[in-house]
Amino acid sequence: MDMWQGKHFSITDPQGVNTVIYQINKTEKEFLKEAPKFTIERLDYTQELRGDMKRKTFYIDNPSEKEDHLVILSFGKDRVVVNMGILEDDKISISKKPMPLKFNSLYSEKEHEYTDFKYTPNLRRPICIIDPETAEEIKPTLYFDEKTNEVKGKCKLKPNKSYFAFEIRDKKEN
Repeated sequence: MDMWQGKHFSITDPQGVNTVIYQINKTEKEFLKEAPKFTIERLDYTQELRGDMKRKTFYIDNPSEKEDHLVILSFGKDRVVVNMGILEDDKISISKKPMPLKFNSLYSEKEHEYTDFKYTPNLRRPICIIDPETAEEIKPTLYFDEKTNEVKGKCKLKPNKSYFAFEIRDKKEN
């Protein structure tokens, strides 16, 4: 019998909303020269239907000893609401107001390959591209860039379709 060690918490999504949660990981000092300061890791969850609502239980497999920072993305029909959360001991605190975002749009009338992101040594991406209709990540294809001697990823984006992309940065960065 496998034993699971970690933490979990539950949320309830109303009809028409699909929430996904990412844990923010700070890169260890020895990897900072080749990696971004923060990486993100999508939390696994189980789901049960309760009438028109979905109760989701999210799992943090490797919680930190102090606190875990979370990005909570709730995808609705035509928008995404972004909240921050902190899991400390067995208590989760979620921001009362969604956080303001600075963003750019990617739009194309033709099929496009987005190839401008690097992978960290543990293969967790600093940037994430999500299909807002399904709340699923656009899975990249890994390749080795011989010019820069790095492992990189590329994602195919469909024409005339919206995508949500985000990256965690330090306030000091632009």
